[in-house]
Formats: sequence, structure tokens, C-alpha cells
Amino acid sequence: MRFEELLSGAEVVRRAGPNAEVGPAIRGVEYDSRRVGPGSLFLAMQGETTDGNRFIGKAIEQGAAAVVTDSAAVFVDTARRHPEIAVAEVPAGGGRRAMAVIAANFFGHPERSVALCGVTGTNGKTTTAFLLEAMLNAAGRKTVLVGTIENHVAGAVRPAPHTTPESRDLLALMRKGLDAGATEAVMEVSSHALAQGRVYGLAFDVAIFTNLTQDHLDYHGTMEHYFAAKRALFDGALGVPPRVAVINIDDAHGVELAAIARQAGAEIRAYGLGAGEFRAEDAQMGAAGMSFLLVAPHGEVEVRTRLTGRVNLYNLLAAAAAARARGLTLEQIAEGAASLACVPGRFQTVDAGQPFTVVVDYAHTDDALRNLTTLAREFVDHPSTQKRRAGDPGAGKSGRVITVFGCGGDRDRAKRPKMGRAAGEGSDFVVLTSDNPRSEDPEAIMQDALPGLLATGTKFVAEPDRARAIGLAMEAARPGDIVLIAGKGHEKEQVLRHGAIPFDDAEVAAAAIRTLAGARA
Repeated sequence: MRFEELLSGAEVVRRAGPNAEVGPAIRGVEYDSRRVGPGSLFLAMQGETTDGNRFIGKAIEQGAAAVVTDSAAVFVDTARRHPEIAVAEVPAGGGRRAMAVIAANFFGHPERSVALCGVTGTNGKTTTAFLLEAMLNAAGRKTVLVGTIENHVAGAVRPAPHTTPESRDLLALMRKGLDAGATEAVMEVSSHALAQGRVYGLAFDVAIFTNLTQDHLDYHGTMEHYFAAKRALFDGALGVPPRVAVINIDDAHGVELAAIARQAGAEIRAYGLGAGEFRAEDAQMGAAGMSFLLVAPHGEVEVRTRLTGRVNLYNLLAAAAAARARGLTLEQIAEGAASLACVPGRFQTVDAGQPFTVVVDYAHTDDALRNLTTLAREFVDHPSTQKRRAGDPGAGKSGRVITVFGCGGDRDRAKRPKMGRAAGEGSDFVVLTSDNPRSEDPEAIMQDALPGLLATGTKFVAEPDRARAIGLAMEAARPGDIVLIAGKGHEKEQVLRHGAIPFDDAEVAAAAIRTLAGARA
């Protein structure tokens, strides 16, 4: 494809270089200079922490045939130093918009042939996306899934470096999916992606809002700005509003968002436990799953699922409403819900033969911790869900909730005491530890969480080494207890000041249980 064709629709300020009207043939489009090869177009733009314009020289050394920059000064310098290279300038701050247009042209506009559903909200995005994909698959539709844990392309699993990738990578995934027969795409849409314009130019057929609680204020600054980023998926700020907006109206922000989306021209599908067009009635929950009656416009159906808990009722309702918007029957929705065994790192149980329950969960906000401990409390307070053995000292008593948690470094410090309070209020014993401290001192992060935890009066220990902390929780657990290991969920590494190390909460927990069993044998 020629340079001129790729620039079609982009806001080009000026151009320079050989074949100024047509430009060279382009074999690839990249924004990461490390991926540039002969004949590539290199998109050089100012990012949040790195300026891609610094790497133009490296890209040219590796064979770039053309450069698009969002810097007027860099345009002039590149045109002077490299007259053999085709160069285009786009407006300052418009690098991501240009990327979206150029990548869509390069990949043949797959977004026009794949129906796109986006899920946004503080909690529940991943599970809702997995559920919606399972429902679409149950209806025989091939899908692309883009999310926090992994990406799926017509059944093939691929790694996911970001919750919402840059538009170039997103469009490449959609192209691969389309070529493999996919007709639907489901993606988690983070507030960062919305604020940074990573989904610019995409027309969402269905947009889902799960909830909004405090998170990411290190980036957005205020809850108002955080909500404004989420709102962009519904109010037409991306170009056009979604055809259908699926909204949790049990959330106060959801009620406001429904009015905004309706005014923008979207059809509203509201859901909630007690209100809305999509509701759950007669829910029966247990540790191994739950069942409920899904009440929807023009019908109802019994849903049985291996997921459990109040929070997953919301996720199931959101996915069901979106699936109906995509034309699925209630029976297909129920079949899809039953087919999903689990979502990695979301209330994931660890069984190494221990007489107590161990759960790994991604809960990393105070609201998510509160939901997690509430669900755990429901289980330990019901003898039918407890794992007991005859003669155990704890037999006949309710089990305890033991929570291991930490707070992420280089992130919103204001939520740390709130997380401490949520963990303390919902637990009988807490092990305060490190999460991903990044560049911060783990013990300083723990000190930020302590005031909230201390205010609850709950017994706790503090151990900055996460592996040792998990071991302490296993040592403290008795038959019938439930141990919650919160914060990292599906992650396979821990990010420290000097880099990342392999770390899987589920594997560390299983190893601690085996070590404990060996010591007691």
C-alpha cells in the first residue's frame, strides 16, 4: 500500500520526501521502533512517558521507508537529515488519532466488518467480557476477545500486554480474527485507553458499563475526570455513540450515564438486581456455583453457572443484556453462561488437598475487596459450604475469613487506607503485604494502608515479602476457613523496584500448602 493511501482521512499538516504525491510502498505500520523492518511506516508520537520522536533515527536504521510525526520541529529536522525518507506531520497531540486512521487503512478496515462490544467500569470488565464471549460462542459465532488477562482470536489464545492495546495492535487483532471467520469482537475498554484516544475511530455496536468506584486517581486526578473518561464510550465523543448502551442502574453513575447515552442517541438496556429490564430473581449461591432466574424483556430463563456471588450476578446480567442486543436467544445465553468454567484470577480456587478453601482474586480496590470478603463471609457462615473433617477442632463453628492483600506502588495513594479498612471490616484475620510495589518502598506502601486496617480492630500481621505472607495465611488457616489472596489475580510476575520477578499467587499458595502438610506429617 502506498504512503498516500495510508494517509487518507488523517489530519496531515504537511509532507516532504521522495514521491511526495504518492510516497513509497509500505509493508508495515509500527509505533514501536523495535518492531520496524524494511519498508515500514514508523508512527512517532508523544506518549505518556516516552516520546516516540526520539527513536526516528533507530527506525530509519532498521529500514523505515516513511515517518509520521506529531512534532513540527521533528518534521523539519527529519526532512533535512533524511531527504530519502517520506515524512508527514500531523497536529501536535494528534498522534493517536493519526495512528487509528492509518492502521485502519493498512489493515483494510476490519472494524467495519466485525461487530464490536466494549466493556468499561472499575470492576467486572474481565469477567463480563469472558461471559459475553462464551455466550456468543454458544450461538456459533466466532469471536475476538481483547482484555486484561489474554486475547482470543477465533479460539486461539494470545498474550495481552495491556488491557486495551494501541489502535494499531487492536486493528491487527481484528484483522486476524476477521480472516479466521470472526464476526464479533468483545473488548475491555480501560479509562486510560479512553482518555488517551486508543479506541478513536471505532464504532461500538454495544457498550457496557459495570460500575464506578475509586481507582486510577493517580492518572485521572479526580473522580469527575475518571467518570468523564468512561463517559466517552457512551456520549459520542469517539465519533458516534453505541447503538446499544447496557447500563448498571444500581450504580449511581450508571443512572447518570443512561441519561447521557440516551441523549446521544443510544438505545438503553438497563440491568440491576432489583430494577432494570434485565434482573436476577431467586438466586441460589454456593461455593461451586449458583443458579438464578434471568428475567428479561419478552421472556425469562433459568441460568446455572460455575461462577458465584453477588458481583457475578451483575456480570452475568451485563453480559446477558449485551448478548440479547447482539441477537442471541435466552437459551443461547443460558448455555453460554453454563459453559464458562472460570475466569483466571477471578475467585479462582486453589486445591492442594487442604481442609480449608483458598481463593486467588484480582480485587485491588476497596470496593472489590469489600465484595470479595462479603462473598467469602457468605460461604463460611453456611456449614454446607465448609470443608470439615470429623474430629477437627473447628468442627461445629463458623469458619473465618483470612485475607492477604497489599496495595500497588506508583498508583493512587488515597485508596490505600480505604483498602485497609475494607480488608479489616470483612475479615477475621488479615495479612498485610506487598502487591506490585514498582518503584516505591513496600513497607512505606504498607504504612499507608495501616490506618484504615487499624481502625477496624481486626487482628493482623504485616509481612512485606508476599510469598512469606501467603505462607503465614496458610499456617493460620483452620478447617472450614477461607483464605483470600487478593490483588494480583491472574498475574504471573511481581513488579519490584529493580524489575519484575516470576510470581503466581496460585502457585505460591499451592507450594505453601504442600510445605505445611509436609511439616505436619
